[in-house]
Amino acid sequence: MSCKIGFIGLGVMGKSMAGHLLDAGHRLHVYNRTREKARELLDNGAVWEDTPAQIARHCGIVFTIVGFPQDVEQVYFGPDGLLDNMQEGAVLVDMTTSRPELAGRIAGEAEKRGGSALDAPVSGGDTGAQEARLSIMVGGDREAFDRVLPFFEIMGNNIVLQGPAGSGQHCKMCNQIAIASNMLGVCEAIAYARKAGLDPQTVLKSIEAGAARSWSLSNMAPRMLDGDFAPGFYVKHFIKDMSIASDSAGNISLDAPGLDLALKMYKKLAELGHDTDGTQGLYRLYEQRD
Repeated sequence: MSCKIGFIGLGVMGKSMAGHLLDAGHRLHVYNRTREKARELLDNGAVWEDTPAQIARHCGIVFTIVGFPQDVEQVYFGPDGLLDNMQEGAVLVDMTTSRPELAGRIAGEAEKRGGSALDAPVSGGDTGAQEARLSIMVGGDREAFDRVLPFFEIMGNNIVLQGPAGSGQHCKMCNQIAIASNMLGVCEAIAYARKAGLDPQTVLKSIEAGAARSWSLSNMAPRMLDGDFAPGFYVKHFIKDMSIASDSAGNISLDAPGLDLALKMYKKLAELGHDTDGTQGLYRLYEQRD
Protein backbone atom coordinates (compact mmCIF):
# COMPACT_ATOMS: atom_id res chain seq x y z
CA MET A 1 0.00 0.00 0.00
CA SER A 2 1.42 3.40 -0.95
CA CYS A 3 1.97 6.04 1.70
CA LYS A 4 2.64 9.77 1.54
CA ILE A 5 6.13 10.26 2.92
CA GLY A 6 8.62 13.11 3.05
CA PHE A 7 12.34 13.10 2.31
CA ILE A 8 14.76 15.93 3.07
CA GLY A 9 18.37 15.84 1.88
CA LEU A 10 19.14 14.63 -1.64
CA GLY A 11 22.91 14.37 -1.63
CA VAL A 12 25.16 11.42 -2.47
CA MET A 13 23.21 9.09 -0.19
CA GLY A 14 19.77 10.67 0.08
CA LYS A 15 19.00 10.84 -3.62
CA SER A 16 19.34 7.07 -4.03
CA MET A 17 17.45 6.34 -0.81
CA ALA A 18 14.57 8.60 -1.79
CA GLY A 19 14.56 7.06 -5.25
CA HIS A 20 14.00 3.58 -3.83
CA LEU A 21 10.99 4.81 -1.87
CA LEU A 22 9.56 6.44 -4.99
CA ASP A 23 10.21 3.32 -7.08
CA ALA A 24 8.33 1.28 -4.47
CA GLY A 25 5.20 3.25 -5.30
CA HIS A 26 5.08 5.68 -2.39
CA ARG A 27 3.91 9.27 -2.82
CA LEU A 28 7.12 11.15 -2.14
CA HIS A 29 7.36 14.81 -1.12
CA VAL A 30 10.92 16.17 -1.21
CA TYR A 31 12.91 19.19 -0.10
CA ASN A 32 16.57 20.04 -0.59
CA ARG A 33 18.51 23.28 -0.26
CA THR A 34 19.45 22.95 -3.95
CA ARG A 35 16.34 22.18 -5.97
CA GLU A 36 18.31 21.00 -9.01
CA LYS A 37 19.45 17.93 -7.06
CA ALA A 38 15.80 16.87 -6.91
CA ARG A 39 15.26 17.14 -10.68
CA GLU A 40 15.43 13.42 -11.47
CA LEU A 41 13.06 12.55 -8.62
CA LEU A 42 10.63 15.29 -9.66
CA ASP A 43 10.70 14.04 -13.24
CA ASN A 44 9.77 10.60 -11.90
CA GLY A 45 6.78 11.86 -9.92
CA ALA A 46 8.04 13.25 -6.62
CA VAL A 47 6.41 16.42 -5.32
CA TRP A 48 8.55 19.44 -4.44
CA GLU A 49 7.95 21.36 -1.19
CA ASP A 50 9.53 24.74 -0.49
CA THR A 51 10.29 24.22 3.22
CA PRO A 52 10.64 21.44 5.79
CA ALA A 53 7.46 22.85 7.36
CA GLN A 54 5.47 22.02 4.22
CA ILE A 55 6.88 18.50 4.22
CA ALA A 56 5.79 18.06 7.84
CA ARG A 57 2.26 19.32 7.15
CA HIS A 58 1.72 16.89 4.27
CA CYS A 59 3.49 13.71 5.43
CA GLY A 60 2.99 11.34 8.34
CA ILE A 61 6.50 9.91 8.02
CA VAL A 62 9.47 12.13 7.20
CA PHE A 63 13.06 11.04 6.54
CA THR A 64 16.01 13.43 6.76
CA ILE A 65 19.65 12.93 5.84
CA VAL A 66 21.63 16.16 5.77
CA GLY A 67 25.25 17.11 6.35
CA PHE A 68 26.05 18.31 9.86
CA PRO A 69 24.36 18.56 13.27
CA GLN A 70 23.74 22.26 12.67
CA ASP A 71 21.88 21.33 9.47
CA VAL A 72 19.76 18.88 11.47
CA GLU A 73 18.88 21.66 13.90
CA GLN A 74 17.87 23.99 11.07
CA VAL A 75 15.61 21.33 9.54
CA TYR A 76 13.94 20.28 12.80
CA PHE A 77 13.67 23.46 14.88
CA GLY A 78 12.11 26.88 14.37
CA PRO A 79 8.89 28.08 12.73
CA ASP A 80 9.79 26.51 9.36
CA GLY A 81 11.12 23.31 10.92
CA LEU A 82 9.65 19.84 11.12
CA LEU A 83 8.84 19.76 14.82
CA ASP A 84 6.61 22.83 15.00
CA ASN A 85 4.67 21.68 11.95
CA MET A 86 4.49 17.91 12.38
CA GLN A 87 1.18 16.06 12.21
CA GLU A 88 -0.09 14.43 15.38
CA GLY A 89 1.10 10.84 15.38
CA ALA A 90 3.79 11.49 12.78
CA VAL A 91 7.21 9.85 12.89
CA LEU A 92 10.32 11.90 12.08
CA VAL A 93 13.37 9.84 11.13
CA ASP A 94 16.79 11.47 11.07
CA MET A 95 19.27 9.35 9.12
CA THR A 96 22.07 11.91 9.36
CA THR A 97 25.09 10.88 11.40
CA SER A 98 24.72 13.38 14.23
CA ARG A 99 25.14 13.88 17.95
CA PRO A 100 23.42 11.37 20.27
CA GLU A 101 22.28 14.15 22.57
CA LEU A 102 20.66 16.01 19.65
CA ALA A 103 18.76 12.83 18.73
CA GLY A 104 17.46 12.62 22.29
CA ARG A 105 16.39 16.26 22.22
CA ILE A 106 14.50 15.81 18.94
CA ALA A 107 12.74 12.69 20.26
CA GLY A 108 11.66 14.55 23.39
CA GLU A 109 10.27 17.46 21.40
CA ALA A 110 8.44 15.13 19.00
CA GLU A 111 6.83 13.34 21.93
CA LYS A 112 5.59 16.65 23.36
CA ARG A 113 3.82 17.25 20.05
CA GLY A 114 2.10 13.88 20.00
CA GLY A 115 4.53 12.22 17.61
CA SER A 116 7.74 10.22 17.61
CA ALA A 117 11.28 10.55 16.33
CA LEU A 118 13.87 7.94 15.45
CA ASP A 119 17.59 8.40 14.94
CA ALA A 120 18.64 6.03 12.17
CA PRO A 121 22.12 6.68 10.76
CA VAL A 122 23.32 4.38 8.02
CA SER A 123 26.47 2.64 6.84
CA GLY A 124 27.29 1.31 3.40
CA GLY A 125 28.34 4.37 1.45
CA ASP A 126 27.14 5.45 -1.96
CA THR A 127 27.16 1.88 -3.26
CA GLY A 128 25.04 0.63 -0.37
CA ALA A 129 22.57 3.45 -0.94
CA GLN A 130 22.38 2.80 -4.68
CA GLU A 131 21.89 -0.94 -4.21
CA ALA A 132 19.46 -0.60 -1.25
CA ARG A 133 21.65 -2.66 1.07
CA LEU A 134 22.46 -0.15 3.78
CA SER A 135 22.96 -1.05 7.41
CA ILE A 136 20.53 1.06 9.42
CA MET A 137 21.15 1.62 13.14
CA VAL A 138 18.06 2.83 14.93
CA GLY A 139 17.34 4.54 18.23
CA GLY A 140 13.83 5.20 19.52
CA ASP A 141 10.72 3.42 20.71
CA ARG A 142 9.61 0.06 19.39
CA GLU A 143 6.19 1.20 18.15
CA ALA A 144 7.67 3.91 15.93
CA PHE A 145 10.37 1.52 14.73
CA ASP A 146 7.81 -1.12 13.74
CA ARG A 147 5.81 1.47 11.84
CA VAL A 148 8.82 2.65 9.84
CA LEU A 149 10.46 -0.78 9.36
CA PRO A 150 8.79 -1.49 5.98
CA PHE A 151 10.33 1.73 4.63
CA PHE A 152 13.74 0.94 6.11
CA GLU A 153 13.57 -2.42 4.34
CA ILE A 154 13.23 -0.61 1.00
CA MET A 155 16.53 1.20 1.64
CA GLY A 156 18.60 -1.38 3.52
CA ASN A 157 18.97 -5.01 4.50
CA ASN A 158 20.49 -4.88 7.98
CA ILE A 159 18.12 -2.94 10.22
CA VAL A 160 18.55 -3.14 13.99
CA LEU A 161 16.80 -1.28 16.81
CA GLN A 162 19.65 -0.52 19.21
CA GLY A 163 17.69 1.00 22.09
CA PRO A 164 16.11 4.32 23.11
CA ALA A 165 16.62 7.68 21.40
CA GLY A 166 20.30 8.37 20.72
CA SER A 167 21.23 4.68 20.58
CA GLY A 168 21.35 4.65 16.80
CA GLN A 169 23.84 7.51 16.85
CA HIS A 170 25.97 5.81 19.50
CA CYS A 171 26.04 2.67 17.35
CA LYS A 172 27.12 4.73 14.34
CA MET A 173 29.98 6.12 16.43
CA CYS A 174 31.13 2.53 17.01
CA ASN A 175 30.94 2.00 13.24
CA GLN A 176 32.98 5.10 12.46
CA ILE A 177 35.61 4.31 15.09
CA ALA A 178 36.09 0.87 13.52
CA ILE A 179 36.33 2.35 10.02
CA ALA A 180 38.77 5.09 11.07
CA SER A 181 41.53 2.79 12.28
CA ASN A 182 40.80 0.24 9.56
CA MET A 183 41.27 2.84 6.82
CA LEU A 184 44.71 3.65 8.21
CA GLY A 185 45.57 -0.05 8.03
CA VAL A 186 44.32 -0.36 4.45
CA CYS A 187 46.38 2.64 3.31
CA GLU A 188 49.48 1.39 5.08
CA ALA A 189 49.10 -2.12 3.64
CA ILE A 190 48.90 -0.77 0.07
CA ALA A 191 51.82 1.60 0.68
CA TYR A 192 53.88 -1.28 2.12
CA ALA A 193 53.12 -3.49 -0.88
CA ARG A 194 54.36 -0.83 -3.26
CA LYS A 195 57.48 -0.06 -1.23
CA ALA A 196 58.30 -3.78 -1.09
CA GLY A 197 58.11 -4.04 -4.88
CA LEU A 198 54.93 -6.11 -4.95
CA ASP A 199 51.93 -5.66 -7.23
CA PRO A 200 49.28 -4.26 -4.86
CA GLN A 201 46.45 -5.75 -6.95
CA THR A 202 47.99 -9.19 -6.54
CA VAL A 203 48.48 -8.58 -2.83
CA LEU A 204 44.80 -7.74 -2.52
CA LYS A 205 43.85 -11.12 -4.00
CA SER A 206 45.58 -12.78 -1.07
CA ILE A 207 44.84 -10.58 1.91
CA GLU A 208 41.22 -9.62 1.24
CA ALA A 209 40.26 -13.30 1.50
CA GLY A 210 42.09 -13.92 4.78
CA ALA A 211 41.99 -12.60 8.32
CA ALA A 212 42.68 -9.04 7.09
CA ARG A 213 39.48 -8.89 5.06
CA SER A 214 37.23 -5.88 5.57
CA TRP A 215 34.74 -3.79 3.63
CA SER A 216 37.28 -0.99 3.29
CA LEU A 217 39.97 -3.33 2.00
CA SER A 218 37.70 -4.86 -0.65
CA ASN A 219 35.89 -1.69 -1.71
CA MET A 220 38.24 1.22 -1.06
CA ALA A 221 41.69 -0.22 -1.78
CA PRO A 222 40.83 -0.81 -5.47
CA ARG A 223 39.70 2.81 -5.72
CA MET A 224 42.97 3.95 -4.15
CA LEU A 225 44.97 1.93 -6.66
CA ASP A 226 42.99 3.38 -9.57
CA GLY A 227 43.55 6.93 -8.29
CA ASP A 228 39.79 7.22 -7.87
CA PHE A 229 39.13 9.54 -4.96
CA ALA A 230 35.58 10.50 -5.95
CA PRO A 231 33.29 10.70 -2.93
CA GLY A 232 31.06 7.91 -1.84
CA PHE A 233 31.33 9.62 1.52
CA TYR A 234 33.06 12.99 1.85
CA VAL A 235 36.23 13.48 3.88
CA LYS A 236 34.63 16.57 5.44
CA HIS A 237 31.69 14.49 6.63
CA PHE A 238 33.95 11.75 7.98
CA ILE A 239 35.87 14.40 9.94
CA LYS A 240 32.52 15.55 11.34
CA ASP A 241 31.65 11.99 12.34
CA MET A 242 35.02 11.32 13.94
CA SER A 243 34.83 14.61 15.83
CA ILE A 244 31.44 13.61 17.24
CA ALA A 245 32.83 10.18 18.13
CA SER A 246 35.85 11.74 19.84
CA ASP A 247 33.64 14.08 21.87
CA SER A 248 31.29 11.21 22.78
CA ALA A 249 34.23 9.02 23.79
CA GLY A 250 35.40 11.80 26.08
CA ASN A 251 31.93 12.06 27.58
CA ILE A 252 32.06 8.40 28.60
CA SER A 253 35.73 8.57 29.72
CA LEU A 254 37.01 6.35 26.89
CA ASP A 255 40.53 6.80 25.54
CA ALA A 256 40.47 6.21 21.75
CA PRO A 257 44.01 6.67 20.36
CA GLY A 258 43.26 4.99 17.01
CA LEU A 259 40.35 7.35 16.43
CA ASP A 260 42.42 10.35 17.48
CA LEU A 261 45.22 9.50 15.03
CA ALA A 262 42.83 8.96 12.15
CA LEU A 263 41.07 12.26 12.90
CA LYS A 264 44.42 14.08 12.94
CA MET A 265 45.39 12.60 9.56
CA TYR A 266 42.07 13.32 7.90
CA LYS A 267 42.22 16.91 9.11
CA LYS A 268 45.66 17.17 7.48
CA LEU A 269 44.18 15.79 4.26
CA ALA A 270 41.43 18.42 4.39
CA GLU A 271 43.98 21.18 5.00
CA LEU A 272 45.66 20.11 1.75
CA GLY A 273 42.41 20.85 -0.09
CA HIS A 274 40.94 17.37 -0.32
CA ASP A 275 37.94 17.72 1.97
CA THR A 276 35.54 16.75 -0.84
CA ASP A 277 37.41 13.53 -1.66
CA GLY A 278 35.93 10.23 -0.64
CA THR A 279 37.36 8.68 2.51
CA GLN A 280 39.77 6.60 0.40
CA GLY A 281 41.48 9.91 -0.33
CA LEU A 282 43.53 9.34 2.83
CA TYR A 283 45.86 7.33 0.60
CA ARG A 284 47.06 10.63 -0.88
CA LEU A 285 49.10 11.20 2.30
CA TYR A 286 50.87 7.89 1.79
CA GLU A 287 51.51 8.62 -1.88
CA GLN A 288 53.27 11.82 -0.83
CA ARG A 289 55.73 9.73 1.15
CA ASP A 290 56.67 7.49 -1.79
